[in-house]
Amino acid sequence: MSATPQPAKMKKDESFLGKLGGTLVRKKKSKEEGKNAINAPMLPSGTEIHPEDTLMEENAERIMLDPTSRENLKFKDLLKVLIDWINSELEEDRIIVKDLEEDCYDGQVLQKLFEKLSGRKLNVAEVTQSEIGQKQKLQTVLESVNEMLRPHGWTIEWSVDSIHSKNLVAIVYLLVALAMHFQAPIRLPEHVSAQVVVVKFADGVYLILLMGLLEDYFVPLFNFFLTPESFEQKVHNVAFAFELMQDGGLKKPKARPEDVVNLNLKSTLRVLYNLFTNYKNSE
Repeated sequence: MSATPQPAKMKKDESFLGKLGGTLVRKKKSKEEGKNAINAPMLPSGTEIHPEDTLMEENAERIMLDPTSRENLKFKDLLKVLIDWINSELEEDRIIVKDLEEDCYDGQVLQKLFEKLSGRKLNVAEVTQSEIGQKQKLQTVLESVNEMLRPHGWTIEWSVDSIHSKNLVAIVYLLVALAMHFQAPIRLPEHVSAQVVVVKFADGVYLILLMGLLEDYFVPLFNFFLTPESFEQKVHNVAFAFELMQDGGLKKPKARPEDVVNLNLKSTLRVLYNLFTNYKNSE
């Protein structure tokens, strides 16, 4: 009676269990990696996220720049055009801007630029080092800018807090608005003008007022939000504008109200083009 080679069998079992255990560990790790990839924000690994950027009040909105957009050639070109324009305007003041975020957040450059463009002298302190002083200066500058731009149909996409927190999107919106309002002798990159139009119609207010003008009626102010603050209020406005379009004989827009509010270029331009083709021959 031959003895059973127990050690060999045990070794074989250990090898099998080892492989099985390794496989299970790899599967678990792969599953966890997949879950983490789904749950993780879709940002480049090198992107830094600060805690204060993730804390927001309920219904609050924040404009943020997709980190990949910073590498977009047209966006870089836009930044260079704006910087060169500011430096040209403020050459006599010996002010040199190298970085929009770092050089515009405290209000000093924006004050000088607005004074030069408008020919108005603002009653603000020349140099302010404290955060309170900087925000007070920004408040004065932006109030003057907003009073000038609002009557011309500009939607205010910037604030004291967004500028002072070095929000590049808000700073660029402001500078582009100033450049276009004062007809600066610069050539903005392609699509910038279109994007500005999209921003102006994004809250639905001008779409509603436009329908009233085209159809020759007054839209009661209680039917929509004249100064919408939340995403839901803007969606309500755009949806109401779509209803007015259908009442005027237009087909139901293919775009969703949410797309217009989210600044979707194609969706907004389709809506405006439909209005143009329908009313272009109207007297």
